[in-house]
Amino acid sequence: MKIGDPTKTISGTRTEHPVPMNKMRKMIAKRLKEAQNTCAMLTTFNECDMGNLMAFRKANLEAFVKKYGVKLSFMSPFLKATANALLDQPVINGVIFNDEDIVYRDFVDISVAVATPRGLVVPVVRNVESMDYPRIELAMATLAEKARSGKLTPSDMQGGTFTISNGGVFGSLLSMPIINLPQSAILGMHGIFPRPVAIKNKVEIRPMMYLALTYDHRLIDGREAVMFLRKVKSGVEDPTSILAGI
Repeated sequence: MKIGDPTKTISGTRTEHPVPMNKMRKMIAKRLKEAQNTCAMLTTFNECDMGNLMAFRKANLEAFVKKYGVKLSFMSPFLKATANALLDQPVINGVIFNDEDIVYRDFVDISVAVATPRGLVVPVVRNVESMDYPRIELAMATLAEKARSGKLTPSDMQGGTFTISNGGVFGSLLSMPIINLPQSAILGMHGIFPRPVAIKNKVEIRPMMYLALTYDHRLIDGREAVMFLRKVKSGVEDPTSILAGI
């Protein structure tokens, strides 16, 4: 093992370069392992047809940017659909405290996993249950800029009640995300790929996304997890239902 200038380049010289883990990577490793050791993690899956949402976004993108100065992404409908689903299944928004009590929250603060050069960070969008698409997009744009410039503070990343991780931006087909303690569940979004699906007993090629919900089975039962995913699916597949709050 060679001690010297660290490098990540694979050059075939058969040397090894130990590099100290930075503080953020150490904390990420510690928290992920703690989640595995603490929670009875189980993952359930569903899929959603992104066709209507893609058409909705395309039809409103130009006007949205002109009025608010930010793009209408897929994240704001997903955050809003998730908030509606948490209102429908509030136990998923709760958490076990001291192995004795269940703490329920009457607010939805969603942590959004963001990859940065230093590691994964999870800034929090607060009170999503009372926000609309523009407010969500503006809040996320502010947090994203702070993440890129390294200006996120601990308060920006504390207090979330639920997490969304979007591996789809990197082309992920399917994954089983790990719970972000001290929360009880995390939603994994994935890539949008054209796949043959049955629509009214006929096969059509549709833009499909797999969804994965990892949850703490100590608190959340399978029925609640499945109902939650179905609520997210219905909200994303019909953006008008999200706007109507149903």
